[in-house]
Amino acid sequence: MSLSKKDIEQLKGHGLTIEKIYHQLKTFSDGIPFVDVLNAASINNGIESISIDDQKKLIEFYDSRKNNLVIIKFVPASGAATRMFQFLFNFLEDYNPNETTLNSYLKKGEYQLLETFINSIKDFAFLNAVRKKIRELYPDFKHGTKGTRIYLLVKTMLEEKGLNFSNLPKGLIPYHKYNKYVTTAFEEHLYETAYYGSINNNAYLHFTFSKKHVDFFKKEFQAVKNRVSKKTKTEFHISYSFQKQETDTIALKNDNTFFRNSNGECLLRPSGHGALIENLNEVDADIVFIKNIDNVAVEEYVEEIAHYKKVLAGKLLWIQKKIFTYLRLIDKESISLEMINEIKSFLWNELNIKEAPNDAESIFNILNKPLRVCGVVKNTGAPGGGPFWINNQDDTTSLQIVEIAQINPDDKRQQIIVSEATHFNPVDLVCALRDYKGNKFDLSKYVDPNAGIITQKSQDGKPLKALELPGLWNGAMAAWNSAFVEVPLATFNPVKTINDLLHNEHRPNA
Repeated sequence: MSLSKKDIEQLKGHGLTIEKIYHQLKTFSDGIPFVDVLNAASINNGIESISIDDQKKLIEFYDSRKNNLVIIKFVPASGAATRMFQFLFNFLEDYNPNETTLNSYLKKGEYQLLETFINSIKDFAFLNAVRKKIRELYPDFKHGTKGTRIYLLVKTMLEEKGLNFSNLPKGLIPYHKYNKYVTTAFEEHLYETAYYGSINNNAYLHFTFSKKHVDFFKKEFQAVKNRVSKKTKTEFHISYSFQKQETDTIALKNDNTFFRNSNGECLLRPSGHGALIENLNEVDADIVFIKNIDNVAVEEYVEEIAHYKKVLAGKLLWIQKKIFTYLRLIDKESISLEMINEIKSFLWNELNIKEAPNDAESIFNILNKPLRVCGVVKNTGAPGGGPFWINNQDDTTSLQIVEIAQINPDDKRQQIIVSEATHFNPVDLVCALRDYKGNKFDLSKYVDPNAGIITQKSQDGKPLKALELPGLWNGAMAAWNSAFVEVPLATFNPVKTINDLLHNEHRPNA
């Protein structure tokens, strides 16, 4: 399959090299092998459960050192809120209030999500804003049937001339309703960061935005910064970046020919959150907390959330201190056989590296890598990946965060292992990005390029094949040193559908 001169100009203009495109085409052609999982990580088999006493010690360790560090919270926040409202989009498409009563419509199918939404409408933080907009757009709203009122309410929520929720990023949807104000996930991220990531009353956050959403976020920050600063006695410093367009990947038809737009250009698609490793690589910090934009809770839960964030950070700093000590000893060539055995034991017990070499140079190379401590929560049947022991292509084993899509769905043995998983990955990471000399690691050197995913997508109703890069906390960090720590489910409160906002963790004083 060849590229025309026009194709080459288009791709180069997008920041893509021809070599990169042909590498992507080869990946499509060869396919990406499924990950070979050996068993799921569990307590004392890759996951540590830390006692209350040790949690206190780790928090003290973190608090005693954090003021001398540069700490940033990194929040992927480019996702649109569209998926949150999928069942409401379906309702607008399927339901005609002029032809059917709402009760008749609900009785005809499985509409549990819609019924829950309707019955709990008063509990959503955005209701007053919707009502205000409805009064502007539909003066006769109160005189309509129940079906008409619900239809217009949903329409007002989602459509551009209404509140435009369908085009807003997740981080700016009203989440939580307090007595005198409403907060978004964006504001809650500021608030909680003050409890664990601030230094001398200053907190630094870096968000990855979509370019089309930047002005919305800037406006929100101006609207809330005084309130949240006053509540937390913290000054907030916001930086942001965009997923780089040169990380986009080419799309193919199912017959492996180029998928083209109506104007004949090759279709290029964002390559998933794995592309953000380049954004993270540009963050200049000692410690980086990573958490998804939708994973927040109301204020009464923040002290518990902050407690476990500090536990993870304390564990990170404790491991890092040990690593730096070992690296300096090796650097000075003052390492004994006894010390090598101690390091090998440390690698096994703290970093889940079971096949450590015996020579100092190889041990040095293993230790001298970016470091992360990952919080994992008990499995409750929620979708998503988790920590698994895997068989690498060089026949070594390692502990990795594996997405379910990376595991062969037709292999019964593999699926049994997945079903036995006790913990999953909530994206609760604390990362150390500098080496023992204070230099930044080049994170691009620690990516497993074979850990991407080929997925089926569609464009304008036409099927296509898309290539996603190795996920940010999956293959993009495959060669990092990693430790896994159990954290409680209370620290994980994602909003995948709008009805998740009805959970107690999203309702003040519930």
